[in-house]
Amino acid sequence: MVCAAMAATAFSSNSSSSVFAKGGGRLNVRQPPRLLAIPYQSPKYDITTSLQLSQNGKVSSPELRSITPPLQLGSQLEEKQSSPTTQKPDNRLRVFSGTANPILSKEIACYLGVNLGKINIKRFADGEVYVQLQESVRGCDVFLVQPTCPPVNENLVELLVMIDACRRASARTITAVVPYFGYARADRKTQGRESIAAKLVANLITEAGANRVLACDLHSGQSMGYFDIFVDHVYGQPVILDYLASKTISPKDLVVVSPDVGGVARARGFAKKLSDAPLAIVDKRRQGHNMSEVMNLIGDVNGKVAVMVDDMIDTAGTIASAAALLKQEGARAVYACCTHAVFSPPAIERLSSGVFEEVIVTNTIPLAEKNYFPQLTVLSVANLLAETIWRVHGDSSVSSIFL
Repeated sequence: MVCAAMAATAFSSNSSSSVFAKGGGRLNVRQPPRLLAIPYQSPKYDITTSLQLSQNGKVSSPELRSITPPLQLGSQLEEKQSSPTTQKPDNRLRVFSGTANPILSKEIACYLGVNLGKINIKRFADGEVYVQLQESVRGCDVFLVQPTCPPVNENLVELLVMIDACRRASARTITAVVPYFGYARADRKTQGRESIAAKLVANLITEAGANRVLACDLHSGQSMGYFDIFVDHVYGQPVILDYLASKTISPKDLVVVSPDVGGVARARGFAKKLSDAPLAIVDKRRQGHNMSEVMNLIGDVNGKVAVMVDDMIDTAGTIASAAALLKQEGARAVYACCTHAVFSPPAIERLSSGVFEEVIVTNTIPLAEKNYFPQLTVLSVANLLAETIWRVHGDSSVSSIFL
């Protein structure tokens, strides 16, 4: 099995980090412990060379070498494992990939030291989805990796059919691993006669037969309450914080900015982990769907490096308008950080216009080659998702990953 990418590897473009070097100090970031895979069977590969972007997102292949014995997590592992020569492979763990993000699925499987399950997914001439598992999952813990990213409806229906196929194949448990949960923004009624599509999608996943959902950075925490099954919420912040920690910055030059009032709690938590940095808020008034207008700024950004934090970037209207306001208010540089890079048009034009020093996202949504630009940096969340999968499978604590 050849792994397409390495967990927790930064896909870095040729953007400059000189702004961070000017601070004269080292950023003190409270980070969670680094995570190591601890599969019951020995992992097959160890990636010794980080993925590098040669230019605008083109990836060079890592070197692989066999390793023995298996990696150990140390004090984080509560269960006692037998020696590598006597332990039996854990054949109850199955990981399957949909067609939405196969590269991320391969990274997760590589981290866990398992092969992706064999599955046949195809479309009929009229667009209907056909799914057939090509190996037995009877009595197994099955994890289906499928973000409901664009095309949202296609990928959502595919996930539902995959869940149904596993249920009818007598899987012991079925976990829908949804790195990006589509329809999450439709989580409440803002006007009369509107639907709450987030609850509808949660019901569909539950009724299809899933026992658990593993989601990454939901648009709002209340969406977890829409599910009548277990939900494990994975946060992408540790990956971004780890990347920022690799830069040199003076805490007095840093300010964390929320691009809207709704993201204040997220930005405040991010700021606390960045040496308790000061917080600024952009007040905006939305004129319609995917349209926003920035009104004013709460806080001081003059002469500082502004780090804007959000859960997703769709058309980039909100974050680009906020960045322009920060520049007007005297910010020395503006960095944009988000977990989900939806990048609907005209997001690329707005993000690559020169207002941002760097745009930092994760790979919960696959990016087309045409959507890469020099300021873009893509980080992998495969280690977080894989570690969560392993802990769910082993009935271990998930929240301790983020403490």
